Amino acid sequence: MLSWFAFLTAGRPLGVSSAFVRLAAWIEGLIAPAHVEATPYLARLRPVLDWEFFLVAGIGLGALAASRLGEVRRQERPPAKRIAEAVIGGFFLMIGARLANGCTSGNGISGSLQLALSGWVFFLTIFVSGAAAAMLFRREAR
Repeated sequence: MLSWFAFLTAGRPLGVSSAFVRLAAWIEGLIAPAHVEATPYLARLRPVLDWEFFLVAGIGLGALAASRLGEVRRQERPPAKRIAEAVIGGFFLMIGARLANGCTSGNGISGSLQLALSGWVFFLTIFVSGAAAAMLFRREAR
């Protein structure tokens, strides 16, 4: 329903990967403004504190609140290593999302709402691969 509301009010699909890129362009503009102006890709990414930016902030704050309020399963790895792994994984995920001009979940959610074939293929693929992974892990757990 949130995606429908985004289409209705903003005229574009729900997404967060562009908000991260605009934030990075803004930070780089503070450090090296001449470089940002000389790079067409960065120059067109004007920082905007719009609903996508606050959605990104909300995702981070929601994850923090969930980890503090809920029961957190302890893991063997030290907290610093877990944080480093999460940051590195998120960095590579963002690079992939920018290379693909958007993230796969955005393609699935927004694309399927627009009845795009790629969105439905994504959902089918993720369902089949998720079911296969669950069966594999279930078999190894025995």
